[in-house]
Amino acid sequence: MPNSPITSLNTWINKAAITSNKDNTQTDIALLERIKSYHNNESPTNGTYRLVSEKLASYLPTNDFQRHALHYVLKGISYLPDPLLENVVTRLKGPTSKQYLHADAHMRLIIAANSKLKTPLHIDKMLELRQRFAADSVAMQAPKVWQQEGVGQRSNLKRFMKKGAKSVNWQDKTIANADAGDMRVRCYQAKNNDKANSSANPDETVMLFFHGGGFCIGDVDTHHEFCHAVCEQTGWAVVSVDYRLAPEHPAPVALRDCIAAYAWLAENSHTLGASAKRIVLAGDSAGGGISTLVAQQVITPTQNAWADLGAEGQKSFAQLQNLPAPLAQMPLYPVTDVENDYPSWELYGEGLLLDHADVAVFDAACLANSPLSRDHLLISPMLGDNHQVCPTYVVASELDVLRDEAFAYAKQLEGFGIATQTYTVLGAPHGFIHLMSVHQGIAKETHNIIKGFAEFVNEIIKAQARLAA
Repeated sequence: MPNSPITSLNTWINKAAITSNKDNTQTDIALLERIKSYHNNESPTNGTYRLVSEKLASYLPTNDFQRHALHYVLKGISYLPDPLLENVVTRLKGPTSKQYLHADAHMRLIIAANSKLKTPLHIDKMLELRQRFAADSVAMQAPKVWQQEGVGQRSNLKRFMKKGAKSVNWQDKTIANADAGDMRVRCYQAKNNDKANSSANPDETVMLFFHGGGFCIGDVDTHHEFCHAVCEQTGWAVVSVDYRLAPEHPAPVALRDCIAAYAWLAENSHTLGASAKRIVLAGDSAGGGISTLVAQQVITPTQNAWADLGAEGQKSFAQLQNLPAPLAQMPLYPVTDVENDYPSWELYGEGLLLDHADVAVFDAACLANSPLSRDHLLISPMLGDNHQVCPTYVVASELDVLRDEAFAYAKQLEGFGIATQTYTVLGAPHGFIHLMSVHQGIAKETHNIIKGFAEFVNEIIKAQARLAA
């Protein structure tokens, strides 16, 4: 083997193709060949840097190629050897291993590239940001999660799937939102491919998921891969909510929409093979904050708080009456305290996927025209009554400006005697679930998070069964 850190760029891209994309369509293979041939004959010393940095620059902002181009580019880069990745990180002036001890070279390259390509956010360009975020999020997702059984070539793969493996199908449905308009939800269901046991959800559990995005961006597509993974791994039904976004719909419109979705699910859970008594909540970032507020208000509705919103607030308060309590919740790197600064605010507020400037823009978009003050309990979850909140599995990311408020929320619940577990993903930035199929470490962590929460919920179900016996 030559002394250079890489024998051939062809070798590594081919390895990525063979290892991670065994069921590619011809279009997918053609895309990989196009990436591979970009600097096919250049040596690592004079061509690899251009390959990595320029291709990141060309793919990330413009999304030129196929729908999932980013998935192949970032996944392919993950197979490059660490010395080469470290060299590119250095050239991009990215963080060192000493700065982020638990972040590997691939993660630090992603952070460095994001920092180089990032442009300042502006409220008046929020629509453009939504479109770009939606395109890039889907472009990072594995193509296989967008193929349903019986559609195209996917149906031919069924006989090759492992015994006991689950297939996932989903359907978008429309329900009435808080203003009697239309709101989309995406409903996922799994089934066992083993004909002898077709039920994939014997515990009749359903997850209601609220996407992140600063209350301003994101939709059911941007978080499709994670919801698909939860359904496939656990067998639970999953309902993802496409709530209205700021600044057109400032706080607490998103919360009201999500309460409406909870009420709809409580009434219709049986159509998904689930029980209204087995609803679990989850969400990431802003959606994690919504999760904590929904859990709080479903369990202990605060009439005075809703009265501050007049007739609209009373409508939401009425929806909260007699709803079954959620079984558990899993907020991922959530927004829990909009008023106080924590040490992580200074430690990780610059150079990462979410920075001080991003938070300020999202904050202004969500709250500037809100009828409620910043310190209102329907805005900041830790200010409300959390004494009886459901058991909670808090997920935090280490390299995150919001890390310490996730810890603070978990500590508050523990102080109230609420069953609480905290899982911290080391070396991961805010929003890491979007990297679940392009970064090997995050793939394992995401699997462990879903597994851990499923076990957490299973223990609750067992405890309830013992009490009922």
